[in-house]
Amino acid sequence: MGAWGLGLLPDLSPWRVSRDFRRLWVAGLITNFGSFLTFVALPVQMKELTGSVVAVGAIGAVELVPLIVFGLYGGALADALDKRTLILWSEAGQGLLCAGLLVNALLPDPLVWPLYLVAALSSALVAVQRPALDSIVPRIVPHEHLPAAASLNSLRWTVGGVAAPALAGVVVAYAGLGWAYAADLATFVVSVALTVGLASSPAAHEAAKPSLRSVAEGARYAWSRKELLGTYAVDLAAMFLAMPLALLPFLADELDAPWSLGLMYAALPAGSLLVTLTSGWTSRVHRHGRMVVLAAALWGLSVMAAGLVRDVWLVLGFLVLGGAFDMVSGIFRAAMWNQTIPDELRGRLAGIELLSYAVGPQLGQVRAGTMAAWTSVRASVWAGGVLCVGAVGLLALCLPQLMAYDVRTNEHAVRSRERRNG
Repeated sequence: MGAWGLGLLPDLSPWRVSRDFRRLWVAGLITNFGSFLTFVALPVQMKELTGSVVAVGAIGAVELVPLIVFGLYGGALADALDKRTLILWSEAGQGLLCAGLLVNALLPDPLVWPLYLVAALSSALVAVQRPALDSIVPRIVPHEHLPAAASLNSLRWTVGGVAAPALAGVVVAYAGLGWAYAADLATFVVSVALTVGLASSPAAHEAAKPSLRSVAEGARYAWSRKELLGTYAVDLAAMFLAMPLALLPFLADELDAPWSLGLMYAALPAGSLLVTLTSGWTSRVHRHGRMVVLAAALWGLSVMAAGLVRDVWLVLGFLVLGGAFDMVSGIFRAAMWNQTIPDELRGRLAGIELLSYAVGPQLGQVRAGTMAAWTSVRASVWAGGVLCVGAVGLLALCLPQLMAYDVRTNEHAVRSRERRNG
C-alpha cells in the first residue's frame, strides 16, 4: 500500500499505548451495538402501538428534561468523583432499564407508558455517564494522540451504528421486538464486566465539589471560550433543525419501501464509518473550527436532498453522505475540546458538550414530528436541511473566533500541550 493509502488509515496509537483505552473501546463497541438495536426497536414499537408520528416524536420530548438536568450535574459529578465508578454504575443501570423493556414487550398487550418512562430514565443515565466517559479519555491517552482517540471512538460508534440498525430491522420484522431488547441486555452484561477492570480515575485535586456553583463555573468558562461556544452552537443548530430520525419509519412507508427502514437507520452511521475508516487525514488539519462549520453546512444540504428525492436508493445515498459530514464535524469538535480544556473542568464542559450533541437530536425529533404533522413527512425533512444551512452560516458570521481557531497557535491548546508535556 502506498504512502497515500497509509495516510488515510486510522491512527491506532491510542490502542497501542493505553490498556484502559482498549477496554473502554471494546466495551463501548459491544454496548453501542446493543443500544442501536433498542434505538430502532423503541420507535417501531411506539409506531405499532399508537400509529402516531407525534407519539414517536414525543420520545425525544420525554428524554429532553433529564438530559439537560443530569447532563449538567453529571459533568460536575465527573469532575468531583471517580470517573470509573460513574461509568460502571450507570452502565449497570442501563442494563436494568433494558430488562424492563424486554418484560413489557413480552406482555400479551404491551403498554405505552413504560416506553416513555424507560426513555426518560435512560436519558438521565446517559447524561450522567457521558461526561465521565469523555473526560476520562485525556487521562488515559497521551495528548498528541487525542485526535486519533476521537477518530477511534467515532469508529467504535459507527461500526455498531451500521450493523445494528440493519440487523434490528430483520430481528424486529421476523423475530419480534423482544429479541432486540434481549440482545441489548446481553451486551450490557458484557460491557459491565469489561468496565470493572478499568483503573481508578479519581477527581483532580483542583476539582470543585458537585454543586450549582460548580456547574455555573463550567458554564462561565464555556462562555469565555467563544470558539468552544461556537462548536456547541453549530452542532445544536444542525441536530435540532435537520435530524430526521423520528420520521424514518414514516418516510419508508411513504416511499413504499418498508423494507428499507433498517437501512435508513444504518445509512447515517454508514457515512460516519466511511470517514472514520479513512480518518488519517484529520491529524494534518489544524483549522478545526472551519471544518466544523463546513461539515455542518454540508450535513444540512445532504438532509435537504434526502427529503426532496423520491427514489429510496437516492434517499439512502444522501443519508450516507449526511452521516459522513456529521462525523467530520464531530471529529474536529472532539479534538478542540480534548486539546484545550483544563483537566479540572473536563467533566463540566463534557456535560455542556452533551447538551449540544444530545439535546439537539431530542429536540430535533419533536421539531420533525410536529412539522410533519403540520405539513408532510418529506417536507419536514427537506425544510429542516434548508434551515440548518441558514443557521450554520449565520453562526459562522457571528462567531469569528471559531473560524479563526488554529490548534498550532490557540493559546489554550498551547497551554494544554505545555501542561501535558511538563
